[in-house]
Amino acid sequence: MNSQPAGERFRLYSARQLEVVIEQMARQAAALFDGRREVALVGILRRGEPLAQRLQSALVEHCGLPRWPLYPLHLKRYADDLSLLHADTALIENPELAALDLARTSLLVVDDVLYEGHSLLRASAWLAQLGAMETRTAVLVDRCVNRQPVRADITGLRLQVAPTDVIECNVPPYEEEFCIEVLRRALN
Repeated sequence: MNSQPAGERFRLYSARQLEVVIEQMARQAAALFDGRREVALVGILRRGEPLAQRLQSALVEHCGLPRWPLYPLHLKRYADDLSLLHADTALIENPELAALDLARTSLLVVDDVLYEGHSLLRASAWLAQLGAMETRTAVLVDRCVNRQPVRADITGLRLQVAPTDVIECNVPPYEEEFCIEVLRRALN
């Protein structure tokens, strides 16, 4: 039984408005990696990978870039939702990503929400161990409360909401609609 009230939901973007945000993120990525020959996307599962897929398509469609390869990376730590919180940030290694020549490949790690920074820190540290010379990050939402020494190089939206608020990024195929909602939880 959930002891917290259901709270209110605030929809911040329609699916079309969010596509505009992703297009802007793609333009930022194109400028950030301008002139680099080898670039790959790393999508943090679950919602970072479909966001990376949309970013990948926007880079081709709106920026005229070749399709950058995309590699999923499975991490577990959801500090934004305490019902899903894992004590440690667990990473399941991706052998395809580990096989890349990371000394010559620039990486863009994509995630949905940057909250405390545990996921991006763990992913970046693992990629550095593999020999990555350049790792950049992109998030759809930055809550602006990082507790780890990480930041997003590309941000779709910055939100400063109460610590009791939960950001829900509904991203297909996990949810029907593609939108961001803020679920406001009242304090007891």
